[in-house]
Amino acid sequence: MPSRRMPSVSVMGKKLRLVGSGEIRIMLGGVSRQRVYQITNRRDFPEPVATLQMGNVWLAEDVEAWIATRRGDLD
Repeated sequence: MPSRRMPSVSVMGKKLRLVGSGEIRIMLGGVSRQRVYQITNRRDFPEPVATLQMGNVWLAEDVEAWIATRRGDLD
């Protein structure tokens, strides 16, 4: 899958990279939308920082850290 640039937002002078379920699909190697839904609803998955009309958004660094420590559990 092609990589997409993650959007960033500045809050109090700090840039925050945000990801939605589409970006998480790519980060996980192109898993299905259903699988992303299952993963993002796990108790140990980071909490979204906001819920928008298009869905939840997470801090990219939280998702990256979660994937780094649990990727073996997802197979």
